[in-house]
Amino acid sequence: MAGMVPYDRYERALRRAFDPFDSFFGSPLSVLSDADTFKMDVEDAGDHYAISAELPGVTKDQVDVELNEGRLSISVDKKESSEEKDKNYLHKETSEWQATRGVYLKDAASTGLSAKLDGGVLTVTVPKQEEKVNVTKISID
Repeated sequence: MAGMVPYDRYERALRRAFDPFDSFFGSPLSVLSDADTFKMDVEDAGDHYAISAELPGVTKDQVDVELNEGRLSISVDKKESSEEKDKNYLHKETSEWQATRGVYLKDAASTGLSAKLDGGVLTVTVPKQEEKVNVTKISID
């Protein structure tokens, strides 16, 4: 009985045993997580889609919004080019990054689109069009 471990403690001990492996293998992949992307919400608002993307510190010149055959893509290329040659920096952090997010909207109309960047939030409105039936039934002879 002395060697028995309650189940909840056993699970924690087992998880703790793999922590060194998780930190070793997880750290290279964690670089690709939230640092290189942005949050994006897609809402079906009845007659249109409302897409919002959080882009803090980004200007509208650094954003590209494109609708291509139903695929809405939002691309950001943020670069800071504030070179000050008269200062002697020992350490300087800049926030230069690129990211692209996309979503497929099968009944998106290519006219009447609008986008607005305000307060670090990009809002894109995509009207819907009547869905076309692309299935053709073929009779067998």
